[in-house]
Amino acid sequence: MKIKTQLIELCQRYADKRVLGYKNEIELIKESIENNDKVSNEEDDSGNSKLLDDLEKNMTYLHDANKMREQLKLVRPNLVSDLAVLGSLIKTDSMTFFIALSIGKVEIEDAEYYIISLASPLGQLLKHRKKGDQFKFNEKSYLVEEVL
Repeated sequence: MKIKTQLIELCQRYADKRVLGYKNEIELIKESIENNDKVSNEEDDSGNSKLLDDLEKNMTYLHDANKMREQLKLVRPNLVSDLAVLGSLIKTDSMTFFIALSIGKVEIEDAEYYIISLASPLGQLLKHRKKGDQFKFNEKSYLVEEVL
């Protein structure tokens, strides 16, 4: 299915951009730490302490972004299932959801899609839903019209 392939490619670009961004940030922090070490002869390492904290945070973010890319490898564009699972496109009476990553609203070919994670609260509500099922999220009712 063409639209699912496009959505997966968009997810891949999003994940790749996040990984690259965190790698670049980590390199900048490492350079700053090295520069501080060369310049600083004082016993006060509060600057390096903050940089080390930032480095640790970015390493965690990078790990999460890499896990996101691994998760995408499990999404199959040709998957056919009557039930909503990872990689499903779920058309409701008011919105269309794609279960892959937590990205949010995107637009492809003048149509809106909400790319959500299976682990998200909405993803858990959609999990294993089929055509004709109803569910409620944030005080709004939805009717599943199609699962692709």
